[in-house]
Amino acid sequence: MKQTNAMKSHHQITIRREVFIEGIGLHSGKPAALTLRPALANTGILFIRTDLDPTVAIPATFDFVTQTKLATTIGRGQVQISTVEHLLSAFKLLGVDNAVVEVNGPEVPIMDGSSAAFCEAILSAGFYDQTVPKRVAILKKRVEVRKGDKLAAIDPSPRLEVRAQIEWSHPAIRSQNFFYIVGKNDFREIANARTFGFLNDVEALKKMGLARGGSLSNAIVLDEARVINPEGLRYADEFVRHKVLDAIGDFALSPIPFLGSVTLVKAGHEIHKELVAAIFSDPENYEVKTLEDAPRLENYASDEGYAQFPWLDASLQGAY
Repeated sequence: MKQTNAMKSHHQITIRREVFIEGIGLHSGKPAALTLRPALANTGILFIRTDLDPTVAIPATFDFVTQTKLATTIGRGQVQISTVEHLLSAFKLLGVDNAVVEVNGPEVPIMDGSSAAFCEAILSAGFYDQTVPKRVAILKKRVEVRKGDKLAAIDPSPRLEVRAQIEWSHPAIRSQNFFYIVGKNDFREIANARTFGFLNDVEALKKMGLARGGSLSNAIVLDEARVINPEGLRYADEFVRHKVLDAIGDFALSPIPFLGSVTLVKAGHEIHKELVAAIFSDPENYEVKTLEDAPRLENYASDEGYAQFPWLDASLQGAY
């Protein structure tokens, strides 16, 4: 399936121009807005709280993760930004390595509960090939984390692929499996999959002052027997597809993009974070190479020519 040129480059990629996104915060129910900006090579994804004086910058890496209940939250000191995983997944799915994300509050907007709006915004911004080699961590041996009946494991592979299994007793979910290869499968196979929750839980969360922005327009909601959204599901297995979407967003919190074959069983944000931490806890687990030096890697390499975009405007140099 056709991918963006960004996924076919051996070089680091940023976006071509800034783009603005607005919606509401899932928990506050208040307006939330982002400005995505180009960033210099080797920046990674850098979040900045622009509503504060002075502003606070928070790198999107696992060591800045402060909370994983219900969503992935990053923070520095007392400053937090929640629900970063859907945006990070969009960057990862489209091959963007470097960007600055300016946030006007403590939440990334929930949009429709998927990554679709973020992907659309990134695609509208376009891509810069930064001509700086992309580095990857290639797994050398199996790494796994187990917590009760939950499993997150990764085995060596020349590409990033995710196999996920979920199980719920709910009749609309039951047991579901999904397999996705980053850079090979069409990003829309998971980008459109929405987050989901149960009606009883939503009501309890709202009593706690949470999920005030949650609605049928930004989540799949289930009562005791069925999906209550009038439009139904976008995919029969939308639940497990969203779990893969979440995982790819959480894996984008890696300090170096990693390649490997990931297996997830009943997994969630916390065990995703622990898997990333386990990988990078021991240098013997992986080998760092540039894509130009590594063997042909299916999820990034291409025989097609890649048009070089101009380098970032000089006015952006040193801006972040």
